[in-house]
Amino acid sequence: MSSEFDREPIRGLPAHLPKGEHILWQGAPAWRSLAIRAFHARPVAIYLAIMLSWAVYANFAESLQIGTDLISVAPLFVIAAASVGFLVFVAWATARSTVYTITNRRIVMRFGVALPMTVNLPFKIVGSAALRLHPNGDGDIPLALATNDRLAFLVLWPHARPWRATRPEPMLRCIPEAEQVAGLVARALSTADPAGQADVPKVRHADAPVPQPQAA
Repeated sequence: MSSEFDREPIRGLPAHLPKGEHILWQGAPAWRSLAIRAFHARPVAIYLAIMLSWAVYANFAESLQIGTDLISVAPLFVIAAASVGFLVFVAWATARSTVYTITNRRIVMRFGVALPMTVNLPFKIVGSAALRLHPNGDGDIPLALATNDRLAFLVLWPHARPWRATRPEPMLRCIPEAEQVAGLVARALSTADPAGQADVPKVRHADAPVPQPQAA
């Protein structure tokens, strides 16, 4: 069974790299982290569990027959499980269809379950980057663009920084070992800038900016 991605000359890239460009890193979102943080599967599951528990309690308080009460709310259990399962499946499919690529010249985001698309972000249009770490070591790296051109938030989602709909920021989302990847982004941005510094500090704190040297 073939897919749109089978025609990629290099995984995650729409064409062969030009001469002098090479891949520094490739990765994808961790689907479990994506399910929790982008698709909110955990809070939805907790909410549905509370509602189902209340339904069982309310029925039991009225009839005092726990067996009959459980049978009466069984369809709700099925609907709740299917709802959470759907969110988890979409997160898994999204992670499986996504490839983030960092080269020595740009960042490429390939994503899309039903409609695959590729976003190329040359370093010259990346104004700054930031890092948000999660407790398990996964993290997000949003990219602020130094250009008036705007990408559609809904087209990028969930690969976009939340609450930035008016000026969307593409984001490498829920990637494993995010701190190391953020350091790589910082070094790549510095190297790509003619006035770049030789030493780029390692990112250590959540939400700390990844340094982007400015021209004198």
